[in-house]
Amino acid sequence: MKLSRKEFDRAVQRAYNRIPAEIRDRMENVVIAVETRPSRRLLKDMGYAPDETLLGVYDGASLADRSFFSSPPLGPDTITVFQEPLEEMCETLPELEREIEITVVHEVAHFLGISEERLEELGYG
Repeated sequence: MKLSRKEFDRAVQRAYNRIPAEIRDRMENVVIAVETRPSRRLLKDMGYAPDETLLGVYDGASLADRSFFSSPPLGPDTITVFQEPLEEMCETLPELEREIEITVVHEVAHFLGISEERLEELGYG
């Protein structure tokens, strides 16, 4: 499946709107960005082989790494979703939106310290 960037952005928005409020409400300082695909450098830095699939990545300090004494972040934390890998694994728009939703939730869940068990309870296991 292949969408224009504008269509993909709308799919991201719809997927975001379906994320449970208990997660979405804690994303107030998190931006969701879209890139075509991960760079070779990012894949290498994350320990992925050049041909491995990466659907999304979180860039920022986790809550566990922050403290009262930490310097404030320079900008918002960012979840980047990668359009082409997501499109390549999906055949329909509803399937694509579900995969985007799962990707965003997984990225923010690790930041928030949400357990895999709770993710399963929420339908993201």
